[in-house]
Amino acid sequence: MLRKIRIALAAVFLVGITLLFLGIGHNGWGWMAKLQFLPSALALNVAVVAVILLASFVFGRIYCSVICPMGVFQDVVLWIRRTGGKWAGKRKNFSYVKEHKWVRYGVLALSVVSLFVSGQMLIALVAPYSAYGRIVRSIAGAVSGSVVPALLVTGLVTLAVIFCCAWLWGREYCNTVCPVGTTLSLVSRFSLFRPVIDADKCKNCKACERGCKASCIDISEHRIDASRCVTCFDCVDTCKFGALHYRFAYGKQTPVETRQDSRTADGGRRAFLATAAFAGGALAARAQDHMHGGFAEVLPKENPERGTRLVPFGAGSVKSFYDHCTACQLCVSACPNGVLRPSSDFGHFLQPQMGYENGYCRPECTACSQVCPAGAILPVTPEQKQAIQIGIAHVNLELCFAAQGKESCGNCAYHCPSGAIRMVEQEGLQFKIPAVSEVHCIGCGACENLCPSRPVSAITVRGISVHHTNA
Repeated sequence: MLRKIRIALAAVFLVGITLLFLGIGHNGWGWMAKLQFLPSALALNVAVVAVILLASFVFGRIYCSVICPMGVFQDVVLWIRRTGGKWAGKRKNFSYVKEHKWVRYGVLALSVVSLFVSGQMLIALVAPYSAYGRIVRSIAGAVSGSVVPALLVTGLVTLAVIFCCAWLWGREYCNTVCPVGTTLSLVSRFSLFRPVIDADKCKNCKACERGCKASCIDISEHRIDASRCVTCFDCVDTCKFGALHYRFAYGKQTPVETRQDSRTADGGRRAFLATAAFAGGALAARAQDHMHGGFAEVLPKENPERGTRLVPFGAGSVKSFYDHCTACQLCVSACPNGVLRPSSDFGHFLQPQMGYENGYCRPECTACSQVCPAGAILPVTPEQKQAIQIGIAHVNLELCFAAQGKESCGNCAYHCPSGAIRMVEQEGLQFKIPAVSEVHCIGCGACENLCPSRPVSAITVRGISVHHTNA
């Protein structure tokens, strides 16, 4: 029964989060993204982090088998493997493997260090939530034809690696590479409830060991490594002799269980002291209106070079945005105006960047700020957004049709939602030219997007490193 409940809940989370990455249902099940451990940690969402850690201490790593989309995806791969084995008339089995401590805690240490030095690229590559989002967005882009080469290649490589690892070694990614799995293992090794082997009833048939996708059951010692057990309940259902039970682990035990719990606790304390404080320090530190003018041939717009990057309303600053962003692609999928897209430059690989060649950031739209689970984009209301300045528009008179005497335009002033642009007369010029009030400009990009100049707009928005709030 426990296994069936776990599978049902896992299916709900997998479908919900997959739809989120496809841009569907953000208002319905966007809360699922807020329950992801690493984004919540980066956002300093203490309540969610505390609940997940508490659940891991009480029930074991149930998070990895229910809430984490990458963990559930690997279970899908393993189901295909088991089903394929039945069709082929044979069953591929697992066996007990010792914990790869150096790799496991080494990756965790590198991940924590990367948070201090803003090395978000490592987090984007190994974090389970971001990796799953990359897979979904790359496939969705390939199907829809909106391919971003860097995202497509990285997403498909991630898919191939995760699929092969799950097929060959079960949950090895979760127990060796994943920094979230390793962090939760520091707590789950002391979990109150866990699968326990009754040595008196065990017939040493090894059915549970062969079926354990975490390779954490050592039937010769009658022990289960609770730090690697992902609480899937498969072993409890597998045992035909009633020797395996999911129960309170600190009650009356057989001598084998008592001896093993002591050994596991000693090793766990050493691992906890070596890494927990380190990880804890990291947490504390931390409808498109696409109109074209009628004065030029409609060529594709180009994203101009910007001295300072544009980051979304609610980010606060460029540094804060990139320090918190895990490149999960959720904001990209939520953006209805095509303003956000994955970056391909090495410094911010796959993290979102803004551009106004396809649309502009509508003042009434706050979609990205509502879905970001990592605190890279904090929630803002439409009213608050219209008082935040993320950039300032600048006019290039050499490209402006009006300044060059070609046509009377005014498209930028007409469509500016904040009234920051007005057309003014200038001596010696036939037509009025645009002038920008830097105080009132919020950097939404309406002027840049709707400027008829091609391929580079005559008016472009330059980002500012720290966002301002206009009174």
